Amino acid sequence: MFNRTDLAVEMLKDAPSIPKSITNREISHGDILVTHTEVCDNDGAATLGKPIGSYITVTLPHPIQNYANPEDAEQVIAEQINKLLPASPKSVLVLGLGNRDITPDALGPKTAECILATRHISESLADEIGLSNLKSVAVISPGVLGQTGIETGEILAAVVERIKPSAVIVIDALAAKSVKRLGVTVQLSNTGITPGAGVGNARQEINKKTLGVPVISIGIPTVVEAATLIFDLTEQKHKKDSAYGKMIVTPREIDTIIEHSARLIGFSLNRALQPEIDSEILRVLV
Repeated sequence: MFNRTDLAVEMLKDAPSIPKSITNREISHGDILVTHTEVCDNDGAATLGKPIGSYITVTLPHPIQNYANPEDAEQVIAEQINKLLPASPKSVLVLGLGNRDITPDALGPKTAECILATRHISESLADEIGLSNLKSVAVISPGVLGQTGIETGEILAAVVERIKPSAVIVIDALAAKSVKRLGVTVQLSNTGITPGAGVGNARQEINKKTLGVPVISIGIPTVVEAATLIFDLTEQKHKKDSAYGKMIVTPREIDTIIEHSARLIGFSLNRALQPEIDSEILRVLV
């Protein structure tokens, strides 16, 4: 498949025609561009190649590791997260998808390390330490099927059944069509996610239908399929049996991109989930 991408904005750009059931609007927050894409029916879903739902794309003017105002970006992303979450959720489960031993796939686990977990803190203790309105947040990063022998969806379903969160937030690395999107774009959606889809190894879907609670997905593209990159640069398709047909390309500074991306998403989530705690205090607590 050519031009494979997980980003709704790239799929929309490649669509031959856009039905009325897809709406798209852009809003600037300083130098940060936020694109809201709504897919309203099956016709729109078929055109975009994505499920019915909301897709929010936050585009920074510079790569994450070079952006001078990360706190501005955190605030913008936090606002978008709250637009997708249920109103006043009592508890949230955050899932960091991916393999921490493979750098381009380590976004989920690295982000999980930046989340303030609070489910273990009782209301009385929260009151004593001056955090009376602390929201219950649990965090897990179970690894991948090859490490555990268990589908991530199965692990997550069991945890959801046990702790019964109001919503699940899933973080995962994505694939893009354009290298210009790598480490620059953040996509949020209320349609869930399919683990491994970004590298062509799709696993069990994680969404409201499979879990029974709202699922918000957050991702940053870290890879481009080699065939997609070649097509994007030359507009010439390659032979299906060519050596680069299944290769994945990632920037040489991917370590730095992952570190900064994890902090950006993690701190944005902390702001969204604990709005009554000062951002500087949140940084100290994590």
